[in-house]
Amino acid sequence: MADQQNSININWYPGHMAKTKRQIQEDLKLIDVVVEILDARIPMSSRNPDIEELIKNKDRLIVLNKYDLADEKQNQKWIQYFKNNGLQAVLVNSNTGEGINQAVKKIEEIYEATQEKFENKGRVGKAIRVMILGIPNVGKSSFINRLTKKNSTVVGNKPGVTRQKQWIRINGNIELLDTPGVLWPKFESEEVALNLAFTGTIKDDILPTIEIGFSLLKVLVYKHLELLTERYKLDKRDVENILNLEDLEENERILEIMHLIGKKRGALISGGNIDEEKTAKIILEDFRSGKIGRITLEEV
Repeated sequence: MADQQNSININWYPGHMAKTKRQIQEDLKLIDVVVEILDARIPMSSRNPDIEELIKNKDRLIVLNKYDLADEKQNQKWIQYFKNNGLQAVLVNSNTGEGINQAVKKIEEIYEATQEKFENKGRVGKAIRVMILGIPNVGKSSFINRLTKKNSTVVGNKPGVTRQKQWIRINGNIELLDTPGVLWPKFESEEVALNLAFTGTIKDDILPTIEIGFSLLKVLVYKHLELLTERYKLDKRDVENILNLEDLEENERILEIMHLIGKKRGALISGGNIDEEKTAKIILEDFRSGKIGRITLEEV
């Protein structure tokens, strides 16, 4: 198994992407502020490079979702990173609703900064029109549900301007297009693809679980060893001894550590052997749920 870990081949790009992009481009003509949802653990990998070209001169808010699963210091560094690049960013946990109110406030602030140009076009007192963009499984639906949960009403069609498009009133002055754009991830590198797989952005049935779990374990061993050993009650010296074994290839060392975890968790099959797939699932689920710790895979 370990010999297969050198490269993971990922070929996945839905054919309806072009149609989706055309629809987003059409809808964007009606939009004042774009909200881009990213995974706080992988802010770069969870961005679709097409978004930059699509939204061009539109005002934008970056929402770093699942911030509760990411490293606190890195969260602040990413906020500063986007600020340095001229973009407002906010931390959100869509599951609990933390940061939702701040996101709404930021949308209003961003719009207010450019409101004058709309007033010059006669749009005085008009609602702020918002579109939410993001790749699948970054928590976009949860964010929208949180955003629209309180005091939201369907405004209805706007003849001649937004034919067959429903707008949802979020509060007194924000309207959300109810069919937000979904852009699929582009695998620009194996690292990006793996980051998307680690976080569950790419569904597990597309890629081999053992290989993804193994690759994640390799990252955790080299960058978050303390959290790893604490979670699985491993003796750190045992792990370090395995890493120092010169007669084993690197992947074989990682596999030995994987077997240690499997043994600790009772992931065994007949003959006392380790169930590698079950162990891989345990590691992936523990990482995704934050049980290993708050980990940011992409640091500023």
